[in-house]
Amino acid sequence: MTPTSAAGMPGGSSVAVVGGGISGLAAAYRLRRLLGPEARITLIEGSPRLGGAVRTVELAGTPYDIGAEAFLVRRPEAAALASELGLGDQVVHPTPVGPMVRAGGRTVALPRRTVMGVPADPGEVAAVLSQRGLARLAAEPGTPLRWEPGADVAVGQLVRRHCGDEVVERLVDPLLGGVYAGRADALGLRATLPGLAGALDRGFGSVRAAAAEVLPPAAPGPVFGALRDGLGRLVDALVDAAALVLRLGAPVRALSRRPLVSGHASRDSNRQSQGGWRLELGSAAAPEHLDVDAVLLAVPAPALRRLLDGIAPAASTAAGTVGVASSVVVGLALPADAAETLPAASGVLIGSAEPLTAKAFTFSSRKWAHARGDGVLLVRGSLGRHGEVSALQRDDAELVAAVRDDLAALTGVTAEPIDAVVARWGGGLPQYAPGHLDTVATIESAVAAQPGLAVAGATLHGVGIPACVATADAAAERIAAHLHRAR
Repeated sequence: MTPTSAAGMPGGSSVAVVGGGISGLAAAYRLRRLLGPEARITLIEGSPRLGGAVRTVELAGTPYDIGAEAFLVRRPEAAALASELGLGDQVVHPTPVGPMVRAGGRTVALPRRTVMGVPADPGEVAAVLSQRGLARLAAEPGTPLRWEPGADVAVGQLVRRHCGDEVVERLVDPLLGGVYAGRADALGLRATLPGLAGALDRGFGSVRAAAAEVLPPAAPGPVFGALRDGLGRLVDALVDAAALVLRLGAPVRALSRRPLVSGHASRDSNRQSQGGWRLELGSAAAPEHLDVDAVLLAVPAPALRRLLDGIAPAASTAAGTVGVASSVVVGLALPADAAETLPAASGVLIGSAEPLTAKAFTFSSRKWAHARGDGVLLVRGSLGRHGEVSALQRDDAELVAAVRDDLAALTGVTAEPIDAVVARWGGGLPQYAPGHLDTVATIESAVAAQPGLAVAGATLHGVGIPACVATADAAAERIAAHLHRAR
């Protein structure tokens, strides 16, 4: 098939952004701001919808986030982007109620003063641990610390060795599982708890002492934010502001360097020798080719590995080592009188040793004032950790039933739902194994050697919306700088 050429367009450059999640959309928007109205920016997404893990649905007549539900406001990127897009008045914060944790068959308040579950003071976590587990934690400063500065280990390996199994299963696993859909025994310390690793590098003699060093001060103000009408508003605003050529349901099969076309040589010798990029889209039986000046990849690690194979082999190999986890979110709209039974909490994290299917519940109508639907109580259950595929193999009715059973066991709420929705997130979250920072450095270094190519997304420097926006901005600036040099 004759290639569709967006490269070398009069009056502007052409860029393909591959991936329509929040990273790709934020990158496309930033490119528009950097390159101006003449640039042709084509965003290609293999699925039929945009937003990736950001998805707002209607649940019993109320806008409801069934994927990512919030962003950190103590990192500036997401809140600043919302404000830049005119959504500043949409930003809302959680109510004062706090979360609980199910551990050892009991549901208690989640301790607030820990480093992702790693405690500095045994007294802070006494309600969560057994007497034996508490004694083990109290003795931790007397345990010789085996730590090499600069080393990286699994969080679970370090914490089990020094603080005991209960701290991992009842505190660290539930918290890390909520962020990464992973397990402490497989997630690397440096990527997930960099402050703790840094304190150990500086010579703090115990895990508890290191945790005490990096505990943030009790700062006023909210930690999280959301959008009143759902985070889907952010997706819509990015699409509108970026003025994109959208290609949905068009997976990119291959990426290659485009041969330089005679008569279109640039004054830039590097661009003369490279000639831009060619993307192959669609099916193998009827492929389509798109020629562009630059490409920004904002895709999960498996797709990154495939597309970089042959272009940047070291980056492809490194991306292939990043595992991904799948999960499911079940949203329930319950009768309003179920609130009489529900605990006065924002939700419940569930210890990894508990005999329940779900890993967490969010009591959305308790946590968010804007999620208080008319005459309904909104609750969501989350299932699935890395390596668990059985959840995705159940049909929707089975998943709803499993979540209702767990909710009844935790809270006593047995009401029949008025409405329900199920969202499956296959391969949605990268797993930051020990050595992840080195993996990312390899990816970024190898890609940086390819003019007109950049990467962004959760595979790199964090899975939250602010971290994804930060990688998107950096990748867009790299592409824009290349294109300006090539003129």
